[in-house]
Amino acid sequence: MKKIGVLVSGGGTNLQSLIDAVEQREINGEIAVVISNKKDAFGLERAKKHNIEAVYSNDEEEIIRVLEERNIDLVVLAGFLKILSEKFTNSFENKIINIHPSLIPSFCGVGYYGLRVHEAAIKYGVKVSGATVHFVDENADTGPIIIQKTVEVLPTDTAEDLQNRVLKVEHQILKESVKKICDDKVKVIGRTVFVQD
Repeated sequence: MKKIGVLVSGGGTNLQSLIDAVEQREINGEIAVVISNKKDAFGLERAKKHNIEAVYSNDEEEIIRVLEERNIDLVVLAGFLKILSEKFTNSFENKIINIHPSLIPSFCGVGYYGLRVHEAAIKYGVKVSGATVHFVDENADTGPIIIQKTVEVLPTDTAEDLQNRVLKVEHQILKESVKKICDDKVKVIGRTVFVQD
């Protein structure tokens, strides 16, 4: 059973979807620790409610140490609003995944997070948007893509409307990605990710 560490900065709805999936045995893994770089992140409270170790730290060296001491196999960035250093990504190469609320490479990279992503998509006039789960490398949103799923963008959508629609897809594909990784059904060759059924 793989040990999972989840990094959050905010409310942690993606974290909650993972907690639920683990508790319902949809995922063959254990969330061993939840870490936040924000002291008041509700994601820490979600962890405590489910008897998962909750750690606040804004120090990258300490976060690496916490993950290594707990022998974490997979690091999940679930709304973690901080770019990781090359040292961090090298410490967990092809073991860190992120969920991003757009179809990478559109509306991603430095400065694209939260509502800003959806505001940019609507302003541009795209007809579809969606979410992407990808491996994390030393740059923002540039690692190999694991799973993407689309949603329609309606002419009447506000950024909040689109955010709510994309969030449902985020929960689905993040759970699916974590499940596949825990079942050893994901392989990376170069930039191509092979996901077995």
